Amino acid sequence: MENNISWNEQVSAQFKKDGFLNICYEALDRHIMGPGRNLTAIRYVPPTWSLDRAEVVDISYEELRNNTYKFANALKKLGLKKGEVLFSLSPRIPELYTVALGTFRLGVVFSPLFPAFGPGPVLARMSKGKAKLIFSLASLFRKKVFPVLNSLPTLEHIILIDDDGSLKDIPGAIDFYKLMEEADPSPILEKTDPMDIALLHFTSGTTGEPKGAVHVHQAVIYHKISGQYALDLRENDVFWCTADPGWVTGTSYGIISPLCNGATLLIDGAEFNAARWYEILNYFKVDVWYSAPTAMRMLMKAGEELPKKYDFSHIRFASCVGEPLNPEVIKWIQKNLHIILHDNWWQTETGGIIVANDAKTEIRPGSMGKPLPGIEVALIKNIINHKILFAANNEQGEIVIRKGWPSMFTSYLDNPERYSQCFVGDWYLSGDLAKKDQDGYYWFIGRKDDVIKTSGHLIGPFEVENVLMDHPAVLESAVIGIPDPVIGEMIKGYVVLKKSFIQSEEQKLQILAHARKKLGAALAPREIQFLDNLPKTRSGKIMRRLLKARELGLPEGDLSTLESDSGAR
Repeated sequence: MENNISWNEQVSAQFKKDGFLNICYEALDRHIMGPGRNLTAIRYVPPTWSLDRAEVVDISYEELRNNTYKFANALKKLGLKKGEVLFSLSPRIPELYTVALGTFRLGVVFSPLFPAFGPGPVLARMSKGKAKLIFSLASLFRKKVFPVLNSLPTLEHIILIDDDGSLKDIPGAIDFYKLMEEADPSPILEKTDPMDIALLHFTSGTTGEPKGAVHVHQAVIYHKISGQYALDLRENDVFWCTADPGWVTGTSYGIISPLCNGATLLIDGAEFNAARWYEILNYFKVDVWYSAPTAMRMLMKAGEELPKKYDFSHIRFASCVGEPLNPEVIKWIQKNLHIILHDNWWQTETGGIIVANDAKTEIRPGSMGKPLPGIEVALIKNIINHKILFAANNEQGEIVIRKGWPSMFTSYLDNPERYSQCFVGDWYLSGDLAKKDQDGYYWFIGRKDDVIKTSGHLIGPFEVENVLMDHPAVLESAVIGIPDPVIGEMIKGYVVLKKSFIQSEEQKLQILAHARKKLGAALAPREIQFLDNLPKTRSGKIMRRLLKARELGLPEGDLSTLESDSGAR
């Protein structure tokens, strides 16, 4: 890829070539016109899988395309039209991927929900999105949607997989398998314009109420090429993205990018288990692995003995996203799995990876990496009278991106005022703070709202958290600022210990002393509190605002994406 790549030209060239841009077409049809017809698109590993029971479900590109023909025709017969919204509330099963891609094929908007959502978050998102149809399991629907069904006036169709025998008790519900069996298998494709809406993603809510970020079909160009560049994706790769499609990573790089690049998408139907993850990496010979720092810390928690049983030499490239990748995590994974982890940075709003440690760039542990080709990133120090003051090298500033990349969100659903606030001139304001070194590497500091002002210093939480993580007893850490009449804000740290260490006053003092030695008295935490778990979103982001709200007795705000077992009150 050339460094002077023009993304607008990439989109224009593809659109002029075919007269349309459709995500499903790029992900499936284009392969089948060539030698990719019989390549494996999906390899599903069911929850019951083990080394003794090696049953998997393989679906070829041609089979998956044919399934999307049926589903798109079924949607059309039900009366769904381009631009209407289909919501999914489903675990990671092959049918979900047929639904997502078939939805794109017809030009209907796909909006995925986390299957662990309760009725409240489901209602909030489906009502905002004016849901026309929902796809789910009967068991999930009864628990999560049925209680709020009367509050969803736009919902016309319910398509369910009868996983527990309760489908007959849900009025108007359509059996998914019967629908597919009776569906017209004829080729169908809505020739969507690049700016036709394809995806509706709700932000994870780390800073407040989730917002509906709208993405369009032209994003597929960026998903495909950024996957090649930032994740080293190649045809025939076995690619494992551990993210749920309810999170933007699980669609952009868990569905669209790998299929556009002719890879085999490995899907694990089970929840996290360290031994199972190692077995999957080893047994299925994963080539490219995309996960989250939180998951890496969970592997660390399982200990150093477990990975010694497995061979990870076939993993060509591994990357993480969701939270900054602490240097300590990189060192542990390299020592125990002999894998080099690459960090990258992007957001729901950007739709794709913006800054990355790619396969050809030297890794500097703790750095996000460098902007992808064709992406112009800068740091804004201040805005005075609409005039932008950019930060110099090694100065802190807000990450901004010049508009024009194809996967940039095009609006916040029904909230144009909030959308306009995200831009100054041609620059998108990310709300994240970073520094850039003299070699062009970006170093994450924290959310703009998370920055701590203490004793005249502006401190990013990530800097302090890295130091805490460097202590041999610490598995995870988070820091916040607490109002102080003398120094402005006092830094408080929250720590999760590794399983071989015990919570004690002595251990707390050791960690505080370590931080003071590394950071100095002014920047080190004044107080440490032990937690069994940090509060995180289901996508792995630490919810520092929630820690602060609980500390100060403030309203906790939206908790719809909070992991059910996260944190302590």
